[in-house]
Amino acid sequence: MEETVLRNSCSFAGLKPIMMDLPYPPIQVREKNLAYANLLSIDYCGAVSELSAITQYINHENRLSYENCSMAKTLLGIGVAEMMHLQKLGELIFLLGGKVDFTAKFRNGMQKAWTPEYLKIPERAKNMVIADIEAEKAAINQYGAHMKMIKDDCVNAVLARIIKDEEYHIMLLQALLKEC
Repeated sequence: MEETVLRNSCSFAGLKPIMMDLPYPPIQVREKNLAYANLLSIDYCGAVSELSAITQYINHENRLSYENCSMAKTLLGIGVAEMMHLQKLGELIFLLGGKVDFTAKFRNGMQKAWTPEYLKIPERAKNMVIADIEAEKAAINQYGAHMKMIKDDCVNAVLARIIKDEEYHIMLLQALLKEC
């Protein structure tokens, strides 16, 4: 009897993060500030966060790679850029005196551990891309709100640079949407 082997022919060799071709500012802070660290913890692992984005992009890539390799590669490349954002936020949180523990810490004292319930996992490719666009827009809005509360130019410079990537991602995702 002949054995059947299922294989994904979509190769991700050489995949690079998809982001703006601009340097990041140095990862530094003016002084320790737990309130700022807690705000960044929400960007790190809250409902609208880099951890949520990474997980959602990888899920969408996994489910699309067998039928649309090009789209899957774009989504994974964006997900890798989100990993870099997560790493930079983690460094900032640590420098600000916070804990990097996958718990979003809110100003009212509430804490919430990251959960996959934050993800949108639609079935169709078009709806996946729409969900990703919505998540990018929500992230930009949240970063903007946090920048207004954070009075540290070093931290805000990093957040502003991350926003540039998120805006670039929206542009790419809107182009993908036309292919769906």
